[in-house]
Amino acid sequence: MKPPRALLPSAARRFAAGLTGSDAVATATSLVDLGFRVTLVRCAGPSADRESAESAVQADLELLDLLHATGLACDTDVAVPLSAVGLLVDERLALDNASRLAAAAAQCGTTVTLEADDHGDVDALLRVLGEVRREWPGTAVALRAALLRTEDDCAALAGSRVRLDRGGPREPGSVARTDPHAADLAYVRCLNALLEADGNPVFATHDPRLLEIAGERARWFGREPGEYELQLPLGVRTAERDRLAAAGDVVRVRAPYGPAWADRLDRVVERPADVALLLRGLVGRA
Repeated sequence: MKPPRALLPSAARRFAAGLTGSDAVATATSLVDLGFRVTLVRCAGPSADRESAESAVQADLELLDLLHATGLACDTDVAVPLSAVGLLVDERLALDNASRLAAAAAQCGTTVTLEADDHGDVDALLRVLGEVRREWPGTAVALRAALLRTEDDCAALAGSRVRLDRGGPREPGSVARTDPHAADLAYVRCLNALLEADGNPVFATHDPRLLEIAGERARWFGREPGEYELQLPLGVRTAERDRLAAAGDVVRVRAPYGPAWADRLDRVVERPADVALLLRGLVGRA
């Protein structure tokens, strides 16, 4: 369920890092100064042709250069939706562009996280990931626990850099767990699989109960802070975010920016009831 469109402009300064790469770097600087790590994702919609895909790549290359120039690269990574860099045009184009960005990120001292917007693109995502990791093994990937396939994907990718999202109610019941409790249980099974192997997983959720479980399971597996991360969206549950960081957890903030940032605001909604959380966030600290 997407937040009401009429409310999106008033949410901008809290839930988005601005419109430009410079805006995003300014937001990242503030967050890093507070002790957080940051993931930036440029939102401009899917690319329908090679020209728009190249434009998206150039924007990410410029962002990586800015992160390097400002000394933020070690604390900040860049999420790359494959649809933005050409997946809807040609999978080979997306692979070539993802490889260019992974190479540039390595030169800048950081990494990229590859993402698929649609459940139907996960196979392509994993094919691209496998090819990119041949040369750039530090490349990360985002998976959504609610998808029926994700437990198997986590088992296959355990030991590498995986960001685990819960996944919201966007996916159909034919491919995903739409019952919130079932999705929560799947999330826990997936995080156990990732913690059991080597690697530095990122557990992305703003659900306080799932955040608590992630920390408890990490300690059960003998993980020290820094051997896993907790990730929350920009502007959501900031008090919980601050509490986790003060307790010693490594906390990463995911910050969207760009001309279509509002179209990705629904990514903070993990279940329909979370719309209330978003609305409270517009008027106070959630």
